Amino acid sequence: MIDIQVKNLTKFFVIGENLLEDLSFDVQEGERVAILGRNGCGKTTLFNILTGQMDYDSGEIYINPHKRLGLISQIPKFPEGYTVEDVLRSAFRTLTKTRERMTELEQRMSESVTDDLLQEYDALVNRFQSGGGYEMDVEVDKICNGLGILPEQRIQEFASLSGGEKTRVNLARLLLEKTDILLLDEPTNHLDLRSVEWLENYINNFKGTVLAISHDRYFLDTIAQRVIEITDGHAEFYSGNYSFYMDEKQARFNMQLKQYEQEQAKLKQLGYTVERMKGWGINNRTLYRRAMSIQHRMERIKKTERPKTEKTMKATFQQKDFSGDVVFQMKNVEKSFGDRTLFSNVELKVEGGERIALLGDNGTGKSTFIKCLLGEEDCKGKIQFGPTVKFGYLPQIIHFSHPERSLYDTMLYEKNCTPQTARDRLGAFLFQGEDVFKNVGDLSGGEQSRLRLCMLMDEKINLLILDEPTNHLDIASREWVEAAIEEFEGVLLFVSHDRYFIEKFAERIWLLEDGEIRDFKCGYSKYRSIVEHENMIKPQIVTEPKAKKEKPKGGTKETEKTIRRLEREIEKQEKLITELDVSIDAAAADYQELTRLLAEKETAENILLELMEAWESAQV
Repeated sequence: MIDIQVKNLTKFFVIGENLLEDLSFDVQEGERVAILGRNGCGKTTLFNILTGQMDYDSGEIYINPHKRLGLISQIPKFPEGYTVEDVLRSAFRTLTKTRERMTELEQRMSESVTDDLLQEYDALVNRFQSGGGYEMDVEVDKICNGLGILPEQRIQEFASLSGGEKTRVNLARLLLEKTDILLLDEPTNHLDLRSVEWLENYINNFKGTVLAISHDRYFLDTIAQRVIEITDGHAEFYSGNYSFYMDEKQARFNMQLKQYEQEQAKLKQLGYTVERMKGWGINNRTLYRRAMSIQHRMERIKKTERPKTEKTMKATFQQKDFSGDVVFQMKNVEKSFGDRTLFSNVELKVEGGERIALLGDNGTGKSTFIKCLLGEEDCKGKIQFGPTVKFGYLPQIIHFSHPERSLYDTMLYEKNCTPQTARDRLGAFLFQGEDVFKNVGDLSGGEQSRLRLCMLMDEKINLLILDEPTNHLDIASREWVEAAIEEFEGVLLFVSHDRYFIEKFAERIWLLEDGEIRDFKCGYSKYRSIVEHENMIKPQIVTEPKAKKEKPKGGTKETEKTIRRLEREIEKQEKLITELDVSIDAAAADYQELTRLLAEKETAENILLELMEAWESAQV
């Protein structure tokens, strides 16, 4: 069954320049599809068209009318004073209205009971129960725990949150709405590694259809079953995840280039033959006609286009020679804000050539740690750098002291370079033509990161510190940054949630957790296996005392007896509730008896719920 169908979709903002042109694709029920393409190719525009938030110029859009569709890219406006909890609960508007109507009917039935009221109330109860009304609290807690929305944050006003926090809460709301078709526009932005992994697991177990725009290559590898790439307004299809897409795209490029080169060689040879035969055919009409026949055949040959290679930035980090063994060391370093200690007793030493990833959940203090290292934040303890160390720093939040200046003027004033050098350096970072005269303050987040990198790469450094370097960058730009870093031979210290980036560069992991930094002298894969092994051991240590209280002694046989006993009790309770339903229908005219039976049924349902929870616990 088709959930989404796009036929010959065309959208333009400037006449004569189509952003999307005759775009066509189908998405089947239950598919998980990645939408790829460079920044500005129309991915978000496509999502806005699918949700009806934006009109289009021609073509057809079909969305399965029996499916609910949800988009995460834009944050809805909520009434003033709405807390995070209110926003999350807005996902259950229909169930809340059902509950309110049930309460209203209960009050009316306390005065007088009619068959119509009973039938409506019974239908509402069934709708409320089948819609998950009794599990609302559990669902909210589960989603909040998975996405790292803390209990104290749930009582905050939604308007007071940062942009990243709002995005996370809105993602939680969308997941709670249980839509059938999820449109996810950069869903991993503002999520820490733990939350991203939880989201991946959620999507992989999701029964509906998913379309995801993301620059997180690791995420796409995990969740995508198919890739649709938007190039020059058209769709290219790849039947696999991101890694498959990369291999297949390169194979298609190689094949098209080979075919193009063969055709060009053949056309060149035929052209040479035609010219010779024309020369010979001056006095020989047969040869001349044959030459013209070959020329017409050349014109009819369907020619393969030369495959396009994307523009790439060409720049490398300037490097300063390093002499000595220790780049920097930290002794008994501690940082607190009031009563809250971010980290303490930090003892670390870094030597030449190391590549270190600083990991940890959001809010643990990773950026603050970097600022303490660079002297931008005060802290206790001792931080000592080697005598020839010079660092370059790319912060998470890019700031320019004069946002009103153009890119060109920014380079002239801040880098003290000649006009030609400024144009050359900006051109190497794909700022060309009139783009160099844009105001810095008008640039997108990705463009500002690119400009700051352009300025940073001109400095001679031997310690490179990056705080979320791939944020706001599309995949092509990320690959370029990676290529530049690969050639850098100095010390690299970076904070990132991009697991592809971490996997590629980290040779040492610092984990900031519970106020301390653990030092793993290994790459990301080995670090993950160590942490997973520790997590497997921890639950056994924590839950063993509790297990002795909850489960009868005697091992597996006793557990199986408990499960069989609970199943018998659950069966009896379900039978009792069925009998009560019959009695309730029979007592429709007797208000007192009806009230007693309804109360008895509610008690029986609560007992059944407890039995089901006990049965689930016994399965563990």
